Order: sequence, then structure tokens, then C-alpha cells
Amino acid sequence: MTGSAIVSIRATEVVVRAHPGAIDSPSVHRPLHNKPWQGAAGWSVQFDEMPKVVLELELRDGTVGLGELYRAHDWTVIDAFARSLVGVDVRALSLQELPLARTHEYDGFEMAVWDAYARSLGVRVADLLGGPLRDRVLTSAWSSHRTVDEIGELARGFQQEGFSTLKLKCSLEDDVVGWAAAIAEHAPGLRLVLDPNGRFERLADARRIGLALAEIGNVACLEDPLPHWMLDAWTQLRAAVPIPLARHISLAYPQFADRGSEAVIAQRFAIADMFNFTAGLADFQRLDHFADLAGAPCWHGSQVDLGIAEAAYVHSCAAARSATLPSDVFGRRIRSHDLLREPLRIEAPHVLLPDGPGLGVEIDDHARVAHRVHEKEYTARDRT
Repeated sequence: MTGSAIVSIRATEVVVRAHPGAIDSPSVHRPLHNKPWQGAAGWSVQFDEMPKVVLELELRDGTVGLGELYRAHDWTVIDAFARSLVGVDVRALSLQELPLARTHEYDGFEMAVWDAYARSLGVRVADLLGGPLRDRVLTSAWSSHRTVDEIGELARGFQQEGFSTLKLKCSLEDDVVGWAAAIAEHAPGLRLVLDPNGRFERLADARRIGLALAEIGNVACLEDPLPHWMLDAWTQLRAAVPIPLARHISLAYPQFADRGSEAVIAQRFAIADMFNFTAGLADFQRLDHFADLAGAPCWHGSQVDLGIAEAAYVHSCAAARSATLPSDVFGRRIRSHDLLREPLRIEAPHVLLPDGPGLGVEIDDHARVAHRVHEKEYTARDRT
């Protein structure tokens, strides 16, 4: 067995709650996880109530690669992936296509393999992606559903810290026009990204809201204002409203038929001006190459993640030509911990590319144990 062979994988399931008041207003409770989970309907569970899994993949020479799975993982898949990788030499793997099924858990294992591979060579993950084009990545502040009387001061605080963009989750229940007006008064110059996750539902609603927002003039884009399948309505909305539209392409849930080809459809039908890409390291690079050739800027999406995943997002964006828009790297400000020994450096409105080999971050073992709800370890005797 060579020094770069995988000798063990530790998978720790953790629950890391949000800081009080960091998600939405105290008088508002609108859960954000939009997929069914353990029998609960979509939009009925708040994301910070759900566990995540962090991976520590150890090589024979002592190198440890870190990974982080999306929420709503399946332990049977984790078991199968981990057992199939133990004993494998990471240097013998194609980083573009690991010998694992393309399930919801793939990207987290990919992250750990890339981190271990890069560390074993003494290079950064960004170097494996072709080398960084920038050493700092634009990031936006983030919040969810808020009351109009609170949102102006919240936005002012973010602007005073140096953020130039604020992303807000929203739905038809929210007075987004009132939000924009309050923010224009309290934080003039701050740009907004409004993300209804398709919940403006009808062209008439989206057009009415979009035109009113255009009058205020501080909205940088509407992300997924309508359901993805409504291509004609997207085209009409883009023609009617002078606010850029962004299409979210998420490859995080292949079981729901999320496909990168949706980006091609969006470009073919000219429904969007920019993209939000949520994908693993290799797939984000594929999407970046497409967006770059199409002349469409993008940013990296997230699930308000922990620090390992967010470090991977920074490496992806640093090496991506099209990733010129503020990305969703704000998890430590929302969650009570990011499980990193040292958090990512945010010098608003940028997050800095970490130094050091691999992802350039280390796990805080005390925090890992403190937030742990379940743990498994896989070694050569578990290989099937």
C-alpha cells in the first residue's frame, strides 16, 4: 500500500444551529429547506435543525483530507462510498470522475479526495483547478425573511462592515418592495439579490413586483423569481422588467433530476442574465467553462454551509473566470460555529483564498465533538 492510499475515513454527523436571530425576524418563522426530508414536507424544516456530515479521509502517510456533505444525507450511501474508497490510492483516481455513483453525497466525498490529493502533493485545491485567477472572492451578506421595520437597520449594519451586496430569501408573503425602500433609505448604495426560489409563482406577480422594485433601483438581480419550468414566462419577465434575472443551477440533488444541461437551456432560451451555480469541484469548473464561453457571470451558491464546504467554494471561485459576482460564503456569520480551527478570513466584501495546501483549512476537533450526534469510522477491514 503506497503512502497516498486511503487507510481510514471518519464520518461525523453534526448539528450546528444558527445564532439567535441570524436567519429571520423573531416574529417570522418560514423554514428554508425546500425539499421533503424524513417525511416532512418541503419548506417545513429550518435548515439549521438538520444534521450535516463532515469527513476526515486519512492517507497512509498521515495526510488528512476534509469533506463536507450537503444536508439530508443518506447513511447507507455514506457507508457504501467510504467502504469502497478505503484502500484506494488517491493518486490513482481521476479527480474529474471518482468511482462513485452521482448521488447527493458525491460532492462531499469528492471534496475530501481532492483535499487529500492536493495536500499529498503540497499544492492548493485551486492549483488542481488550473491555478487561482484571484486571491480574494466577492461575497455577499445574507438573511432570510424579515419585517420591514427591522430590515433597514440590518442592512445598514452589513454595509458599515463593508458588504456591497445583501442576499435575501423571500416569497409572496414578504413585502419585498417595502424591504427595498427601507434599505435604500438606511443603506443607500447597497445592492440586493432577492431569491424567492421560484415562489413568485405567476408571471403577473413577478412582473408587478419587479416593476415596483425597478422604480426603487437597488436590486442587483432577481434569482429564480419563477418556477424553472416556466420558460415562456421567464422570457416575458426578462423583456418586461429592467432588473437582471439569475438562474440557479444546483447539482446538489441529482435524485430530483438536477442537471447541468439546465444551464444550456437557460442560455438557449435567453431567460437569464447570470447564474448561481451550486456544484462540486469538478462540476463547478465545467459550469464555469460554459458560463465563460457564453459570456454570463456567475456566483457560487450554498446551503448556508459549514467552513469546509465554504473553503471549497472559495477555491472554486478563485479559479473560475466567470465567478465575478458575490458568492454565498456567509455560513460562519449565520451558524454558531463553522467547525474550523481558524475561520475563513472575510474582509468585506471579500473572502480571502486560504493559504496552505489542499483547502487550506483545519477542522476544530473540540467543535466537531461538541456538535457531534453520530460518528462512524471505516478502515481496510470494512472494505467490500
